[in-house]
Order: sequence, then C-alpha cells, then structure tokens
Amino acid sequence: MKELILMRHAKSDWGSPLLRDYARPLNKRGRRSATALGEWLRAQDLIPDQILCSSSARTQETCARLKLPLSPELHDALYLAEVPDMLRVLRGASGARVLMLGHNPGIAEFAASLVATPPAHERFDDYPTGATLVVRFDIAGWADLAPGTGAVQHFVIPRELT
Repeated sequence: MKELILMRHAKSDWGSPLLRDYARPLNKRGRRSATALGEWLRAQDLIPDQILCSSSARTQETCARLKLPLSPELHDALYLAEVPDMLRVLRGASGARVLMLGHNPGIAEFAASLVATPPAHERFDDYPTGATLVVRFDIAGWADLAPGTGAVQHFVIPRELT
C-alpha cells in the first residue's frame, strides 16, 4: 500500500513585477494557509516519510511552513510540470507516504488522472492554491503506479481549515 499527499503550493505574492515567477514567495494568506495545512496533516496523522518538492520559492516556502520532521527533495522537473513529468518523479519515489508539492495547471490534471473516482468537492477540478489530495494505491512500489487506480482518502482546501 502506498499513499500520496498531492499539494499545490499556497497562495503566492504577485507584488513585485520584477521578480521572476520561479522566485515568487508566499503572500500573507499563503503563509497562514501553509501553516494550517501542516496542522491539518499532523491532526490527521498524515506525516509523510518522503517529500518531493518543486524547486520554486513558493513551493519551498509552503513546505517549510508545514513544519514536517524531514527535509524535502527538491526537483526542478516539478516546476510547472505536466502530468508525465509528475508521474515520472513519483514513480521514482521510495517512501510509503509521499508528499508531492507542485503547481497548476499540471497538479490539477495529475490529481484527476490518478483517482478512480474524484472526490465530491466543487474545487477539485480547479485545484486552488493549497489544495491537498490524499490518495491511496494498492501497489508494492511507486514504479507500479497506474493512472486511475487511486482511492481518495481526503481532499481539503485551506479555506476549510482557517
């Protein structure tokens, strides 16, 4: 059994037009949301044993504010990744419960491609900032992951937590 926590970065700051997209930090709301998501993960006993994180500033800051007891593995390939890139990175994972932090639109498409039945949540399709899907797979290793086979355990957005 493998479990994936698929999280989109929290709300980012657009205040500096000279800042490259890759370097944008979180805004005030994003910082609150990331903290709330970390509290929710701990309350649900969903502590990952591996973190795969886009190397962008906003995903790294989201990850840091979760206050999890391990360091993320940074992956340039997850920055604005499309479904095949995300699947390739995940298939190389080694943890039993993996947290993957990424970006839209790829992460919404990836989430939809993974689940057998999507959650009955009005925001699942657009996957807003901070959206977090927890999905379980009946596989021995991530290399065996096939799209459309995941069983949804949770889907939450920060607005529901703050």
